[in-house]
Amino acid sequence: MTGGLLLGFDLITTDIGATNPETGEHVSSSDHSNNRGPYVAPQFAYIHKVSNWTFGAGVFAQAGVGVEYGDDSFLSRGDVGGKGYAAGADTGLENASRLFILDIPFAASFKVNDRLTIGGSLDAKWTGLNLDYLLGMNQLGSLAGDGRASGSLMGVIGTLPDPRGVHLSVSKNKEISSGVDGWGYSGRLGLLYKVAPTTNVGVSYMFKSHMNDLKGKGTVTAVDGIAGNVPIEGEVRFLDFNTPAKLDVGISHQVTDKWLIAFDVSRVFWKDALKDIKLGFASGMGDVDLKLPQDAKDQTIMAIGTSYAATPRLTLRAGYRHATQPFNDEGLLALIPAVLQDHASLGFSYQLSKSGRFDAAYSHAFKESMTNRSAYNTSSPVKSSIAQDNFVLAYNYSF
Repeated sequence: MTGGLLLGFDLITTDIGATNPETGEHVSSSDHSNNRGPYVAPQFAYIHKVSNWTFGAGVFAQAGVGVEYGDDSFLSRGDVGGKGYAAGADTGLENASRLFILDIPFAASFKVNDRLTIGGSLDAKWTGLNLDYLLGMNQLGSLAGDGRASGSLMGVIGTLPDPRGVHLSVSKNKEISSGVDGWGYSGRLGLLYKVAPTTNVGVSYMFKSHMNDLKGKGTVTAVDGIAGNVPIEGEVRFLDFNTPAKLDVGISHQVTDKWLIAFDVSRVFWKDALKDIKLGFASGMGDVDLKLPQDAKDQTIMAIGTSYAATPRLTLRAGYRHATQPFNDEGLLALIPAVLQDHASLGFSYQLSKSGRFDAAYSHAFKESMTNRSAYNTSSPVKSSIAQDNFVLAYNYSF
């Protein structure tokens, strides 16, 4: 065999909700409007071998999730008299988000000898974001007081007779095309070493991405109890929206000719990549810049997996993964759910022919909840929860 082709997709379904601890009000994310869940992420790869070299390219979804809370939940209410999400302060404005990150690697590897293979890739990256987000006056006041909200529009909002909040909307009702998007690049290096006839060790390092600002047209709406909603059209940009560097170390051992076990440890360097979510809005009426604190921590991920060749054609797989939580409760946004920590997975491969193989897998991410009481990222405490199911189907063809 001198090459191969992979075609597949990852189907993601989520159970996401937000609760107001003070009132008990709850809203669940639905699957309509600008997010169109469930989410379908592509998988495509092509490889070609030339002597000891292997070259490849692909398209993969590195990340993708979203929420759709609609326009009539407690999250769509403004602030009145210092009370966040105040009863009767309905704005009719949506709260929703959707994030897609596509990774397009161009890779090469070289077999140094029978024990060592080294490789690397240069990765093009595309990020698309939809966001509909209401910030109450409590939240804006806290951000401004700490120098995290600035610009001429802040003064304009202060002149309104009964200001209740500001709403930002950058969304497209499309399957992939997004309200703001941008391109960038990253890369990775790795090696695979056979320490024994039945044992392999692998190490890889993915570099922090370097993304251009995510840009697009959007609307900032000043919400006032007397004047109503005052929309302002303009340009929106998200700055330094990068994916973190990541170090992976793994070992696999062929226990018998049918049974294999593997163990991986990863370190994700969030601290260097996500201190603040930085965004700006500019229009003919003025501008505003926001820095929403995240203060992410570096994350450790441990995973164990096993496979068993039940028949010459059928291989069964299972695994479990645990990750530390990189985000503090205070950095949580209701529109950006907590990072999932525990996953269990089952799967199989079936050899259809000498050249063709079908792969299928299911993973469940167990429910994770966090509560944010920080005035920087919410006008009133909000508890968010998320659980997730993934289905992966792929066809591999060797030639």
